Amino acid sequence: LLPALLAGDEPQLALRAGVCHQRRLTRATADEALVAPEGEPAWQLGTRGPGTLEGLALLPSPNALAPLPSGHVRIETRAAGLNFRDVLMALGMYPGEISIGNEGAGVVTEVGPGVTRFAPGDRVMGLFEGAGGPIAVADCLTLVHMPEGWSFEQAAAVPCVFLTAYFGLRDLARLERGQSVLIHAAAGGVGMAAVQLARHWGAEVYGTASPTKWDAARAAGVPDGRLANSRTLEFEQRFLELTGGRGFDVVLDALAGDFVDASLRLLPRGGRFIEMGKSDIRDAEEVGAQHPGVAYRAFDLAEAGGERIQRMLTELVDLFEKGVLTPPPVTVWDIRRAPAAFRFMSRAQHIGKNVFTLPRRLDPNGTVLITGGTGSLGKVAARRLVTEHGVRNLVLTSRSGPQAAGAAELERELTSLGARVRIAACDVADRDALAGLLSSLPEDAPLTGVVHSAGALDDGVITALTRERLDTVFAPKVDAALHLHELTRHLDLAAFVLFSSAAGTLGSSGQGSYVAANAFLDALAHRRRAEGLPGISLGWGLWAQGAGVGLTGHLTDADQQRMARGGVSGLSEGEGGALFDTALRMPQSVVLPMKLDLDALRTQAAATGPVPPVPPLLRGLVRQSRRIARTAADLDAFTQRLTRATPEEQERILLDLVCREAARVLGHASAHAIGPDLAFNEIGFDSLTAVELRNRLANHTGIRLPATLVFDYPTPTALMRHLRTKLCSDAPPAQSLAVGEEELRRALAGTPLSRFQELGILDTLMALAREPDVA
Repeated sequence: LLPALLAGDEPQLALRAGVCHQRRLTRATADEALVAPEGEPAWQLGTRGPGTLEGLALLPSPNALAPLPSGHVRIETRAAGLNFRDVLMALGMYPGEISIGNEGAGVVTEVGPGVTRFAPGDRVMGLFEGAGGPIAVADCLTLVHMPEGWSFEQAAAVPCVFLTAYFGLRDLARLERGQSVLIHAAAGGVGMAAVQLARHWGAEVYGTASPTKWDAARAAGVPDGRLANSRTLEFEQRFLELTGGRGFDVVLDALAGDFVDASLRLLPRGGRFIEMGKSDIRDAEEVGAQHPGVAYRAFDLAEAGGERIQRMLTELVDLFEKGVLTPPPVTVWDIRRAPAAFRFMSRAQHIGKNVFTLPRRLDPNGTVLITGGTGSLGKVAARRLVTEHGVRNLVLTSRSGPQAAGAAELERELTSLGARVRIAACDVADRDALAGLLSSLPEDAPLTGVVHSAGALDDGVITALTRERLDTVFAPKVDAALHLHELTRHLDLAAFVLFSSAAGTLGSSGQGSYVAANAFLDALAHRRRAEGLPGISLGWGLWAQGAGVGLTGHLTDADQQRMARGGVSGLSEGEGGALFDTALRMPQSVVLPMKLDLDALRTQAAATGPVPPVPPLLRGLVRQSRRIARTAADLDAFTQRLTRATPEEQERILLDLVCREAARVLGHASAHAIGPDLAFNEIGFDSLTAVELRNRLANHTGIRLPATLVFDYPTPTALMRHLRTKLCSDAPPAQSLAVGEEELRRALAGTPLSRFQELGILDTLMALAREPDVA
């Protein structure tokens, strides 16, 4: 691998999990980010058709705007919790009407008849349908005020998991002080909540989790000596030994198959088995007959009813405010990235809770602060905020303040457009000065947005940089951004916009400090998004002469012509302003608003001789590709293509299809990550991802396929051969039993016993091996 990499022209590569990744720019609209319906103020996350995660969409929600019934309130949702039930619904594996997104946190905007507990402006959390959209209606019985100091993301992570754990352990299992309880998946959302509650009630807590999540389970409160692996069946024997054969009084289960049977055997004296999972629900009478004294109960939180939910929520908030309970760890996603979040959760990669943030519009009554507001780019942002986003209160800062060139004219222009403008002299690199400015904002127009456009240049190669030269560039860009981040993170901002430069991504010779400063802004935007805070970094490309030239005003016409030959053209003020508007509505944390001449890049890519090749980072932009929904004509064309192909070509076409779709389901960038002879369960497939792959292959081929497809045909090659027998009339019949048995023998011989043990099937295989051959 190394000689091949060194022989190429890639400047940077990343090797992760055996897959080599290259850096490439892509169109910001080229990924699977969802788009809100145009002109619809109310929408919610749903599905256009269950079966695959590609069916997820943001759909109009007119009911969210309907008149409020008695006892209900309207909420501006700020964050929504993602639950396993939502994933099952998206994949068509959950019975009943599809309703994705049923818990969240936000601000009350309107109250219905008879509501006295809440008022507009209250910050609330709870259970309510339509939480996966910016506007929702909620029953007051399933709402509670958020604890003081909590973020909306923390609040959205709590209701479902803590209510489920509370109802299951207290109401159904009647868990008491001194009793023992086994909590499966103790590093998941419900598991971590159950561990905290059980410890608070004085129970003896045991837990299981994947070994990679043991630290999280310990942090939740599972003692180290009472923790076992949830991926193998060894926990049964381990826990029987630890308890002296007594087992447990209560089991809170979320597993399936042999793991359920092993868990039932951990109630040898009888007890309560509480099933909160949905994939392996047993018959209570049969369980009682097979395991005397065991009361089996599968449940759904909705059984508790609104009044009981209200009492539980009230008690839980009291325990949080007393410090008895703590919210679970949170992984934050923009709701427009829902497909990626669902895939992440379906692979059980998370610890704690996955939470969606909702995009927000700028509040016309709030204030937007623009640093560098009297500079070229600051002026562009100010005009667009007023004319396109309805902002009516602006604070523009620069070191010179009102004395800056053109400041008076800018103030008159913005005032004539209906804005209230304050131009202040403030060095935003001075933390105290910035804090003083922020504290002076009027209460009736609180800060709701930040645009950081301040910056400075001091070009020089790295060896020529000194501390003083670094400070010249870093102080107004990096130090100021960090101060803004720290001084506003507790505020309810709708936007935090950093004006970076494409140089931070593309690099720029002779601008060592400037490149590093902009890379910092990009990283800060990523960090803010990961923490559930608004944040986007705009890595501006080249501006045309006479436009908002900002820090590129020193470029000559010859410089601009040279860059144009390389495919980079200058933005006019109108084009830059339109890109600013678009970027504010995007889910990405870093985008590059720039004008690329793709025809010039294609010409450059096709050229031979001394013409420099297209830079590696831009090569992904010159390939032409289209994603088209499959139609009946597409299926016919696919079938005809197979019919015309030779047997060898048919196998290649179908194997490519299987590997490509498997890679997409697992989130890999390329099908090269899927080995044709690797077992699906070895590369990360489970029951949920198996169903999605089945659905995707069915959509491509037009044939019905079983949900157990990847278990019946456990490798891409085996699955390809099965598809060929279904699609190609000249395909040979399925292999004989003798051949299949020989293949199975080879596979078993090449698999370590520890792997069978991890999968929980070693005992079954050994029992089969000891049985006499009756053939």
